[in-house]
Amino acid sequence: MTQENLNFAGKKVLVFGLGLLGGGVATTNWLLKHGAAVTITDLKTQEQLKPSLEKINGNVQLKLGGHDDADIRFSDIVVCNQDVSINNPYILLAFKERKQVETEGTLFFKLFSKRIVGITGTRGKTTTTAWVHAFLQSSFKATTAGNWGEVNPFLDIADRGNEFDIAVAEIPSFQLEYFDLIDRSPDVAVITNLSADHLNRHGDMRGYALVKAKLFKHQTADQHLIVNHDNEWTDFFISQKPKSHVWEFSRTNLPAAVNGVFYSAGEIFLQENGKSQSVLSVGDFVKEKGEHNLQNLLGSSLAAHLVGVPWEKIQAAIPSLPQVKFRQEVVFKNDQMTIINDTTATSPEGAIAAVNRFRGKDTILIAGGTDRNLDFFEWGKVITEHIHPGNLILLSGSATDKMRLLLTERGLIEGKDFSVQEDLSACFQEALEKAKAHPGATVLFSPGAKSFEKFLNEFDRGEQFNVLVKELNP
Repeated sequence: MTQENLNFAGKKVLVFGLGLLGGGVATTNWLLKHGAAVTITDLKTQEQLKPSLEKINGNVQLKLGGHDDADIRFSDIVVCNQDVSINNPYILLAFKERKQVETEGTLFFKLFSKRIVGITGTRGKTTTTAWVHAFLQSSFKATTAGNWGEVNPFLDIADRGNEFDIAVAEIPSFQLEYFDLIDRSPDVAVITNLSADHLNRHGDMRGYALVKAKLFKHQTADQHLIVNHDNEWTDFFISQKPKSHVWEFSRTNLPAAVNGVFYSAGEIFLQENGKSQSVLSVGDFVKEKGEHNLQNLLGSSLAAHLVGVPWEKIQAAIPSLPQVKFRQEVVFKNDQMTIINDTTATSPEGAIAAVNRFRGKDTILIAGGTDRNLDFFEWGKVITEHIHPGNLILLSGSATDKMRLLLTERGLIEGKDFSVQEDLSACFQEALEKAKAHPGATVLFSPGAKSFEKFLNEFDRGEQFNVLVKELNP
């Protein structure tokens, strides 16, 4: 892309999808700052978008409550919200009309000239992003970049590039869909894992995996790709013949021919060219933070090391690794009860990880939400093995209907043994009542499903749960 294409001054730019998570607002404000004449189109109405519209710093034209071909044709550039599929008919029209199509992610990769660690995966990408950043800070001027509240907006960091040596970018599949529009990949690419998710957008698992593989499509021989040896889709990624150095991480010993890191008996070992050596001592890390966070630690520490952080500095940073909001986050704890907010467990696999970590006869689970054509069979098996039926509370929704059928029709649990509530407050109040009979109880809010039938998104769901917790007035 030429520099002229990155000059937005005086250009007619259509922001396609403002949204409510903040990414659309950050993009709009960036475009206004750079002199663009901005029009916003969104399926939502002006009233629905009021929280976002109030944060826009300048004059824009609004075309809300629907889209129009004329807005595409009138624009010089179309900047898509990540929730807009690249196969959306209006985006296909933009390509047909030879419009410049961008997302905040594609613009970031074009504008940020320093090194990038790019992280994707079905689960663990936000924690891995935060932990890579924590490790890098000991040796570099590092920052995070992404498109939601826990990381810095992509375009904000693009403008501040001179302040940093390196950026750690969280890149979901919805952004990666558009990465055929750029010819750059991260210097270090990390794929944490892959499991069924977003299939309503990507079609099937192979389609989903192909989108994730765009993360390393343009890597060169002096760059690095890190993949999860324990994940069934890793062979598929390697079959895409990455040009970069391939490294793997595993919870158990790696095959001798594989370069990477693995865990054994409280130690993390680096294996390269058939030789291994202990590089980190992690003690009770698995017991304290869970098996899933061991994988996040393996991937993040290897990424930081490949960037250039010495193992001794990584070791020193492990005790102070940040707790990421809404990811198995302890939001309340006293002698009687611990409350965990895991609202970002939006898939069965995410909830399984939480249950495996916090399971027990005194664990009370709140689950349920919106279905996205996902399979809950493994979830049901784990629930019946590790959660007492009387301690399961479901929040009504289309995914909850599938959970109920699974648990009852397949004989895993009798319907009378668990309850279904219509709102989150009722779920929480029931959980508190049940906790009274279990001294030292854990109330685990890990939905295992999305949320858009009752909430704006999973983050809104998490915030509403935290409001209920705060009302305890400990």
